[in-house]
Formats: sequence, C-alpha cells, structure tokens
Amino acid sequence: MTSAGNNEESSSRGTNAVRSVANRTVVVTGAASPRGIGRATAIMLAARGWNVGILDIDAAGGEALASELTTTYNVKTCAVAADVANESEVRAAIDALEAALPPLAGLANIAGVSSPVPYLELTSDEWHRVINVNLNGVHYVTRRVAESMVRHRYGRIVSISSTSAQRGGGTYSKTPYSVAKAGVIGLTRALARELGPYNITVNAVAPGPIDTDIMGGPLSPDRRDALAADLLTNRIGQPEDIASAIAYLLSDDSTYITGQTLNADGGLYMH
Repeated sequence: MTSAGNNEESSSRGTNAVRSVANRTVVVTGAASPRGIGRATAIMLAARGWNVGILDIDAAGGEALASELTTTYNVKTCAVAADVANESEVRAAIDALEAALPPLAGLANIAGVSSPVPYLELTSDEWHRVINVNLNGVHYVTRRVAESMVRHRYGRIVSISSTSAQRGGGTYSKTPYSVAKAGVIGLTRALARELGPYNITVNAVAPGPIDTDIMGGPLSPDRRDALAADLLTNRIGQPEDIASAIAYLLSDDSTYITGQTLNADGGLYMH
C-alpha cells in the first residue's frame, strides 16, 4: 500500500515536471482552419512558450501550421491527422503527439462543425454528425489526454461551448449544435469534480458571434452589422478574442477556477 507521504511526493514530482511552460505541451484540436479559433489559439499559446500538438482532420494544414509555429516561436510542435469523431483515430493521434513532445499538460478542444438546418428538416445523419464531432469528439480527446495528465498530476483542459447552448441557438447553428454545446458544459462540470484531485482544472469558453467560417463563411457587412446589433461591444468577436480566454484558462493565473463556463460573447448572454 502506498503511504500518504509517498502520494504527496509523487504528486510533487509530477507537477514539477511540467512547472515550466517550456516543458509543457498543449494539444489543440481543429487548428488547421485559416480563419479559425484553433489556429489563433495555437499561435497565441506558442507565442507564450507552449509546445503545441496539433490534431486536425486536415493533415496538410496541420503540418503547415506546426512548421510555422516552430519557425516563428522556436517551440516544439507536432501535427497529426485524425477525425475527432473517431475514437480509435484520436487515441492513436494522441499517442503519437505524446511520443514526440514534452508532457501533455494542456488541452484546447476547439474542433467543431456548424449546422444551420431547421429542426423539422433535420435528418438522423445530420443529428449524429454534429453530436459526434461537437460532443463525442470532445469526450474522446479529453479521455485520452486526461490519462496522461493524471499520471503526472497536472493539467489544464478547456473546451469550446457556445452561447447557443445557453440561449437555444439564435446566432447561426440550430438544435443539434446547441444540444452538443450544452453537453460540453455538463461534461466540463463533471470532469472538474472527477479530475480535481489530480491538480487538473476543467473549464469551458462560450463564444458569441465570432468572425470564422463556422458562421457559414465570411460575413457580409450587412450580416456583420445585424449580429453586432445584439452585442454590447458594438462589434462581433474575432478568433483572437476567444484565444485569449482559452490562454488564460490554460495558464497558472487561473489555478483557482474550475468547472466554469467563461462567456466571451460581447455581452450577448448575461447570467
């Protein structure tokens, strides 16, 4: 039987191994999209010294970003291709990242798909497509990364939800998207309880309207103005607005925050 003292010693060794950001790796899913939150997040974290593991279905885009980050910020990077909705692909991809990079200490679950289909026109295939990527995918990636975090008793997990989960839609995507993003909030809270004893925090970020392709492509001036009319900031968000929220929740400045959903939405939803 392991004594309490040995447990504390093991915890200290594991935490110290990733105490310096230079010795940590953050896994970012969905980072390859040129106009996405994932790319902005990977860049911001690399600029702050994180080593970055990129998991994206777009192999070429992921590899190009990894090369850019290494060249620009002199950090270790590795990109692997996987569909987050496929658990076996996810586990193999995380295995590869872990073998290539320093300890996995951070996770940003950003990969997602939109779905503007009205409920009464919704097919079973569309329902499962959205749930599988936006909720099951978060679970598959988190489950595998959490195994590694528990071993060295340190971790920061941040997943992207949405104000659509809190408001029942109202921006672009509709029912299955809102349901999946609500599930992310529930998963976040449950994992915060279970993983807290291992010095792992788990939080979510709920963006409002952000100028990315998940909003159906580049926004026209009229659509941009219509979306901004509901906001208190008089502008819609940019990917960097969400990246900065994620970076904060992954940092050691947020060690007393867990199980929370941080709304970065220009004041769209107040609760």
